Amino acid sequence: MTIVVSIFALILSLTFGTLAALGNHSKSYFFHYLSKFYVELIRGTPLLVQIVFFYYIIGTAFQIENKIIGGVIILSTFSGAYVSEIIRAGIESIENSQLETARALGLNHRQIYRLIIYPQVIRRVLPPLAGQFASIIKDSSLLSFIAVREFTKVTFEVTAINFATFESYALLAVGYLLLTLPISLWTKRLERRFYYES
Repeated sequence: MTIVVSIFALILSLTFGTLAALGNHSKSYFFHYLSKFYVELIRGTPLLVQIVFFYYIIGTAFQIENKIIGGVIILSTFSGAYVSEIIRAGIESIENSQLETARALGLNHRQIYRLIIYPQVIRRVLPPLAGQFASIIKDSSLLSFIAVREFTKVTFEVTAINFATFESYALLAVGYLLLTLPISLWTKRLERRFYYES
């Protein structure tokens, strides 16, 4: 369940993060400041507080009774703010000289983003996005607070039966390490590959 929740949270957080990053670069003051408010609010408050607030107040208001769906939305909203900053940094890393050249060639705003910015941004943000996926897996452990039966919640239940707290938590740590270590190694490989290509 931990992997399933993390995969769906990653996909949804990419959507939230992309929309927030585009909103940050929007010429509309409303979308620009809405995006900044979202990012600062999420990054400035603890995930545990967000879980309680979203699940028991917003989730109840919108009648989201399924804990897994609620957990995915909470993790996505949280991670989306960080993904937004990764994408924003990727966009702003494009040199102004490239944009000026594109304008001089007669490309419009949409063509500049499609042909110049997006292909380079995707290459540059892939390594940090892979690292963000490892963070989502670890952060999913806090969903046990709203009784989502993921890795940590199952460990709690096992510990309540066998009272082997240390052994259970040691296995939990090893389990998360086995899940995140391949992603970390893949992230380092991506960083080396794109470093050499650039």
